[in-house]
Amino acid sequence: MSNPIHPVAEHDPTVAVPAARARLLIFDTTLRDGEQAPGCSMNRAQKLRMAHVLEELGVDIIEAGFPAASDADAAAVAAVAAAARQARIAALARCQESDIVSAARALQAARAARIHLFLATSPIHREHKLRMGKAQVLAVAVAGVRRARELCDDVEFSAEDALRTEPEFLIEVFNAVIAAGARTINVPDTVGYTTPVEIAALFARLRREVAGIDDAVLSTHCHDDLGLGVANSLAAIEAGARQVECTLNGIGERAGNAALEEVVMALRTRSDRYALATGIDSTRLYAASRALSGMIGLEVARNKAIVGDNAFAHEAGIHQHGMLANRATYEIMRPEDVGFPHTRLVLGRHSGRHALRERIRELLLDIDDARFESVFSAFKALAENKREVLDADVEALVLGASVQARGPWMLAAMHVGTYVGGASIASLHLRHVDGREVRETATGSGPVHAVTAALVRASGLALEILELRVRSIGLGAGAQGEAVLRVQHDAQESRGRGTSTDIVEAAALAMLEVVNRIERTQPRAPANPTHPHDGNSHHDDETRHVSVA
Repeated sequence: MSNPIHPVAEHDPTVAVPAARARLLIFDTTLRDGEQAPGCSMNRAQKLRMAHVLEELGVDIIEAGFPAASDADAAAVAAVAAAARQARIAALARCQESDIVSAARALQAARAARIHLFLATSPIHREHKLRMGKAQVLAVAVAGVRRARELCDDVEFSAEDALRTEPEFLIEVFNAVIAAGARTINVPDTVGYTTPVEIAALFARLRREVAGIDDAVLSTHCHDDLGLGVANSLAAIEAGARQVECTLNGIGERAGNAALEEVVMALRTRSDRYALATGIDSTRLYAASRALSGMIGLEVARNKAIVGDNAFAHEAGIHQHGMLANRATYEIMRPEDVGFPHTRLVLGRHSGRHALRERIRELLLDIDDARFESVFSAFKALAENKREVLDADVEALVLGASVQARGPWMLAAMHVGTYVGGASIASLHLRHVDGREVRETATGSGPVHAVTAALVRASGLALEILELRVRSIGLGAGAQGEAVLRVQHDAQESRGRGTSTDIVEAAALAMLEVVNRIERTQPRAPANPTHPHDGNSHHDDETRHVSVA
């Protein structure tokens, strides 16, 4: 390993970006800083899948892990490095020989590689963690950069806890590591302590006083302990940072990191203020967020900016009225810009006449003005007792009948079982008001997945489940469970709700409600009518896995 791996071409934007160039590099550390947070760890296969998602998103640099941490992490970094086709792959290392060698080995197969060195510089870290004086910290940093440059041409240096480091010492360290060969200088707010004004002033000073700073990329890495991670990142960018280190969904240690999707969309939405571009395909943000959430099992908060379920949802009557007149009244970006399905007007106690009329129109229901006023009064009364009024509720109010009773499909029987190993199988018997019957079977990763898959198969419809929420209503042995579904069909979204003392049955009823609504508005014969042999479709040649997103 005496030769540098992958010498860097002079035109490579991930290495040196002139100060006047309108390009911001996105350094994603979801697979390293993000995954080390409790509940967010990923194995090698998961890191490979997420690295592919990040490349498709357009991330410039992917920090794949910390090879010295474990053999498993080293193997994961090596796998990501070998699989990457576009992004530069970075590996973290302390400023010590064994770490640097481990990082270089893990990156050998990368098309483009970076060793990311870090060393704490703040007084509290020097005294209590490193037990080093300033001179020793300076010497270790320089030696680390020089050794890393022997093995990799692209070296980044991070001064851990930079925002609590004396500015004069920070400048001294950065002067030395740039002279030693560091191409990127990262200024981490490791504990989320700083404020926008403070970090902007520091970056402005670094640009003025660090020798050779124009030959390196100045980078920001902000944590969110005070809820300022994105604000501090944007302030650093305004003050001259040309690389931002961030994570999808803002995952990371403690309160997390600056969220990639928020930084990117702030730059795009406020292009009048930030004359910078990124290589991110913003239309993939929602899908990338959901891919990560599904992989690590950490749900995205409904009120999360950009990718949360409420990011493009409106309930207040005044807001809904404005949205129906012109989306720009209450939306500063379009949902399609981030890959979100579409704007959703939520019907609830704050909704007004305009929103209810629009939902009735979308459900293809006819109603005159006089009838509408009585329906609206009933709607407001219902909304006082329900958090959200669903499409089925609106139909019942307009038609004056129970949606469940109107069908046309009814759930005649259902059986759910579980295989050894955890997979589940669901068998359903559906009966139509015209006498037709369908029996269908499907398997899934769990009972709810299996029963919804069987219903999708029985319906013959191309349905994509966007969201499924289950919760308990009440306490005790007789408490009911509620399932609420959001399903997409032919680019239209439908919502269903089911309640039962059995949460699996509640999910089946919610899906059946959606299927019935689609058939009522788009009448069609089911894809799987009763089979002539015995009315069942669970024979070996017909039972199959059904993929439900």
